[in-house]
Amino acid sequence: MASNESILQGVNVLGPVSESQKKILTPEALSFLALLQRSFNSTRKALLERRKIRQAELDKGALPDFLPETRHIRENPTWKGAPPAPGLVDRRVEITGPTDRKMVVNALNADVWTYMADFEDSSAPTWDNMVNGQVNLYDANRRQVDFKIGNKEYKLRTDKKLPTLIVRPRGWHLEEKHVTVDGEPMSASLFDFGLYFFHNAFQTVKMGFGPYFYLPKMESHLEARLWNDAFNLAQDYIGMPRGTIRGTVLIETILAAFEMDEIIYELRDHSSGLNCGRWDYIFSVIKKFRQNSNFVLPDRSAVTMTVPFMDAYVKLLIQTCHKRGVHAMGGMAAQIPIKDDPKANEVAMEGVRADKLREVKAGHDGTWVAHPALAGIAVDIFNKHMPTPNQLFVRREDVTIGQNDLLNMNVPGQITEAGIRKNLNIGLGYMEAWIRGVGCVPINYLMEDAATAEVSRSQLWQWVRHGVTTAEGKKVDKQYALRLLKEQAQELASKAPQGNKYGLAAQYFSGQVTGEDYADFLTSLLYNEITSAGPARAAAKL
Repeated sequence: MASNESILQGVNVLGPVSESQKKILTPEALSFLALLQRSFNSTRKALLERRKIRQAELDKGALPDFLPETRHIRENPTWKGAPPAPGLVDRRVEITGPTDRKMVVNALNADVWTYMADFEDSSAPTWDNMVNGQVNLYDANRRQVDFKIGNKEYKLRTDKKLPTLIVRPRGWHLEEKHVTVDGEPMSASLFDFGLYFFHNAFQTVKMGFGPYFYLPKMESHLEARLWNDAFNLAQDYIGMPRGTIRGTVLIETILAAFEMDEIIYELRDHSSGLNCGRWDYIFSVIKKFRQNSNFVLPDRSAVTMTVPFMDAYVKLLIQTCHKRGVHAMGGMAAQIPIKDDPKANEVAMEGVRADKLREVKAGHDGTWVAHPALAGIAVDIFNKHMPTPNQLFVRREDVTIGQNDLLNMNVPGQITEAGIRKNLNIGLGYMEAWIRGVGCVPINYLMEDAATAEVSRSQLWQWVRHGVTTAEGKKVDKQYALRLLKEQAQELASKAPQGNKYGLAAQYFSGQVTGEDYADFLTSLLYNEITSAGPARAAAKL
């Protein structure tokens, strides 16, 4: 094997490295990152080019369908995914959130079965957030994450087994500009995965679970194949048996919904199932078909889990997962408690109960919550209706879902000025916080992350592009959208502390709501605002 010194030739770190971060950014870990990058980055970039080609086809009116070339995989009933791994047999309630130290302690202390520590949509990828997140997870897996702020202590509980830790790295489309390999920015996916795996793979097995991941934003089974190749290389490199890693894939793009069998198949020795990433899925439907007037949706509040295209996606996901012996995870309850209004709080919590009841009765094996206070509601419903560790035996053979079902845009509802203003508030509120380095933002008692901001700006773009008319009779054009944007930005800025970033957020947002320019992702559009890349330092000399 090549020496670390030779592998580290051409590897540079452009972000500052504090004393506490040195245990993460070691020469050995950086050598491993370089190996991942050199092995897989060219394939990653080719797959991203493939996305552009696919988008061009959709822009011309093509519609996705199940792939004829992989029919043999879908129609072969004999193959299965991996059996559930230690710590992942029962996943009835999962809590999700960013990787700051306070969140890590609170999530691991919550009455849930797993914690998805998120480097993706609920984290703003500043250099400090990303590296300190790795420090926090390193410490958490060694039960050394307790800390104190003023007189308040944050300590891991010792009275019960803690939830299984699952890590969500960033998607294939993102880069980590603070580390370069041979002059190119590092893949953010490989950076997040590589650092966590390198430092925690054996430690997590020792703790009774393993190196487990949630895999976001995939658009094809070929992207799952790339993850599987990275998993195999990583396990071989450290001498860990193949199949120790597990990956749960978020089905949060309309194109991936047509390739669920194939995605499980590509990851099969490492698969721990699929998850309904509902807000990103809605975003993907609008984004992919943004040029097609048949896909114009009403106000975001009208696009519920029971509308035809969402209902079809849920049923097909559960059927596909259980046919292959892997978990079918439900979606996010984004509500947070309304402490100053008990009546409004009860209405909100009743909505959570109804959502979780729908999921467990549909056959989901577990669900997500964003706040520890919601865990009890989800636990009660899943305990009552799912006495077994999971529902893999619920095969949903009653379900037949075809292309038309997944693309059925018969969604009742209207487009209103109130809906437009709500989208502007969510988009501006999230972008303003993100530019300040905060990736998870409470807005109107919902925990908003990048996915909901994406829905907001994509709907506005779509409505202007297709010149829709509101319920009030107003045509939605560029001037109207920009006027409302200006009004909402001024209102939000007037209520925010001095030094807020609403002006900058509005500047970026104004380019995204006129039906003209359309950034692939808001996070890519804004990334340069939060990078702090300094002079390059050779990794070998850190």
